[in-house]
Amino acid sequence: MTDNAWTRWPSREALGRVGVSRPRRMLAWAVRLVVLALLLWGAFDDHHVHGWGTVAAVGGILLAGALSWAFYRSTCQHRLWTSLAVVTLLLGLAVVAQWTGFRGPALVVWCGCAISSLERMPLGAATPVASVALASFSAVNNDVWLTTAATVTGMALAGYVLRLDAEARGNAQRLLAQERAARSAEAESAALAERARIAREIHDVLAHSLSAQLVHLEAARLLIERGVDREQILERVVAARAMASDGLAETRQALSALRGELTPLEDFLAELVSVADGADVTVTGDRRQLPAEVSQAVRRVAQEALTNVRKHARGAKVRIRLDYSEHQVTLNVSDSGGTPGELTGAGAGYGLLGMRERAELLGGSLDAGPREEGFVVTLKVPV
Repeated sequence: MTDNAWTRWPSREALGRVGVSRPRRMLAWAVRLVVLALLLWGAFDDHHVHGWGTVAAVGGILLAGALSWAFYRSTCQHRLWTSLAVVTLLLGLAVVAQWTGFRGPALVVWCGCAISSLERMPLGAATPVASVALASFSAVNNDVWLTTAATVTGMALAGYVLRLDAEARGNAQRLLAQERAARSAEAESAALAERARIAREIHDVLAHSLSAQLVHLEAARLLIERGVDREQILERVVAARAMASDGLAETRQALSALRGELTPLEDFLAELVSVADGADVTVTGDRRQLPAEVSQAVRRVAQEALTNVRKHARGAKVRIRLDYSEHQVTLNVSDSGGTPGELTGAGAGYGLLGMRERAELLGGSLDAGPREEGFVVTLKVPV
């Protein structure tokens, strides 16, 4: 046994009442009532108890109860010197009871001090206290030595077993508290991750849609200031309206995605290229359901890539290829090159930089760059 074991207190969880089952509480109260009954029987069984003797007996029992409560409180708070002082007073009270003829209560108090000290105090302090209490019990007890030795051994073992049981209960309480804290932290982490996902979805949709609308509205304002004819201004306003309508549709789609109501990825890509001139989509590999985050990443990259084609390569032929492999999904968007569009200067959106960050959060990668003809964007995400 190490020095730490001799000086270590039972945990506060072990000494307290938290986690104690109802049957155990009832058993503890039953033991207290038995001890009280033994004290009363031992104090009033003798015929010589009358008058002031009765008052002294009642006072001694009340004092023993108060000191026992103080011992419980001080050990719960791990106050060594207070606990030693209280248990010393209890031992002294037992000596006084024995000296004044109350032998039964003295034996009960000595036994209680021995068992309680072994259960609730550091072993380095409990061992001498229990030794004194049990030695006093042995000196006063009238049974044969073998019976007395068996009784003393049984009480010492009972105190130590109660200590082990309390420590086991305290360990269970600490593990339960740690598990609850871990679950709480996990739930908080999941909530933060979900908030970040919602923020990315909102940012991707609104930043792209609103930036395009601002470009068209700013162009309309400049045309109005220059006094250009009505048709050109109307064309810009209609374009901004179309952007707003597309942004609203994308917002609804993002909300559906957050609710887990995503349309199949292949259908989304087919619908995406249906409104783009000169675009086609090819799907290879075994099609399967993708996690919501992966599916959203593929959708957003495809949208962003087509938007960039409209900005920088008007009239280009676009090929979208979606490949399902065993451990990852790959999206490749390539164009044949073309002339810059009207939205070439609109660079305030989230863009491919945001898409690259989204891919990296999922453990994937996004590469974008020019080739001999046109531009190519490649997204790889593990699944």
